[in-house]
Amino acid sequence: MVVDPGQGAEEPLDQLLREHRLDPVAVLLTHGHFDHVFAVTPVCDGNDIPAWIHPDDRVLLSDPMRAFPTEARQLFGGRVELREPRTVRSLADGTVLDLAGLSFTVDHTPGHTRGSVTFHSVTDSGEGLLVAGDTLFAGSIGRTDLPGGDHQQMLTSLREKILVLADATTVLPGHGLATTIGQERATNPFLRGLAAPGRPRGL
Repeated sequence: MVVDPGQGAEEPLDQLLREHRLDPVAVLLTHGHFDHVFAVTPVCDGNDIPAWIHPDDRVLLSDPMRAFPTEARQLFGGRVELREPRTVRSLADGTVLDLAGLSFTVDHTPGHTRGSVTFHSVTDSGEGLLVAGDTLFAGSIGRTDLPGGDHQQMLTSLREKILVLADATTVLPGHGLATTIGQERATNPFLRGLAAPGRPRGL
């Protein structure tokens, strides 16, 4: 699976696939921001695979400037038009995707964008894995001041979808270093005071 192919992703991805003799089966998109979807169409159409995105962010595949404030749009001349991949499939909260021999559960985590999602899974060894997009970073969280962002929704997503995961869950953010849920629960200042409802989900 390919996750969030942004600017400049196409060529190094092609090299990686050739080097390891891999055939991609899908592109998973954590959200629709430009830096996460810029290369989605050439990657999908070039490999004849679908893109998966939450419907609330689908419009950003063809009109990424909707996610920028007016002054930023003007820097790009007002509008940048892209084209959707030939095949686009919708992600829904709670959906289980079985792809490439792995099983991922989709969690809708609005806040950074309306259609932000995370993907969590359990490896064969029983270890948890969270593909967090721009919802959670090592030591930080995704910004909520762009169009479609909502700080209260972000806090709710973090409390109800992220902090319920087991401490040992490895987190792969959309930017920066990998971390764990336990590390962020203990040290991330943006999570301070957020109590997860119920017991952690055992990943």
